[in-house]
Amino acid sequence: MTTADELLKLQQLRESGALTEEEFQRAKEKLLTEDASSGQSTAQCAPQPKDIEKEKRQWALFIHLSQFGCYFFPLLGIILPILLWQLKKDELPGIDAHGRVVLNWMISVIIYALICIPFCFLLIGIPMLFVLGIAAVVFPIIGAIKANDGILWKYPASIPFFSVEPSNPNIVKGF
Repeated sequence: MTTADELLKLQQLRESGALTEEEFQRAKEKLLTEDASSGQSTAQCAPQPKDIEKEKRQWALFIHLSQFGCYFFPLLGIILPILLWQLKKDELPGIDAHGRVVLNWMISVIIYALICIPFCFLLIGIPMLFVLGIAAVVFPIIGAIKANDGILWKYPASIPFFSVEPSNPNIVKGF
């Protein structure tokens, strides 16, 4: 049983009336001093590196897949990835790079779409928009799968507006 579990048990006993406030304080001090003298850490509930890595991978996956939010509500596919990125970039290492990759891709898609629209009058813009639409669905899925594997995948044909750490060995560029 961890120190946190024992402290919780003491708290419950105090709340139920089985322990007075004095007894609770003495038992708590004794428990904490025993753990400190035995060398055990009282911060056993701190997240382990494995848990942080798992959480980082999950949030990176969410950032990539949140681009599909525009299918449910207009502009949600732009706002949601930026919001998730900004919320977690300081808390979890590596999320900042995933957010930059996704934002680079979103800006690139908008630029490519604006370029393709005038070409629709020449009929070549229609297949270009079709290819862009397929890429806008496939690339976030690939990015999410790679993010879940712990790899930062730079989307092909993405214009690098925001630089991504080039020294990271887990960066894979395109295909």
